[in-house]
Amino acid sequence: MISIKNLTKKYKEIVAVDNLTLDIKEGEFLALLGFNGAGKTTTIKMLCGLITPTSGDAYIYGKSIVES
Repeated sequence: MISIKNLTKKYKEIVAVDNLTLDIKEGEFLALLGFNGAGKTTTIKMLCGLITPTSGDAYIYGKSIVES
C-alpha cells in the first residue's frame, strides 16, 4: 500500500509537484499520465528515495519516505 499525503517538490521558484495526495491499495494499479513537466518522474523519484520532497510525506507499507 502507498499513501501519499501533501507531497510537494519545489526547485527554487518552480513547483514540480504540488500537494499530491492519494492512496493506492494493495493489488491496485496506477498510471501517471500528464504533459511534459507535469511532475510524473519527480513523483516516482521521491517515492524511490532518489530525491527528497520539499514537504509532505509518503508511506510505502507504513514506512515513511522522509524518515527512512
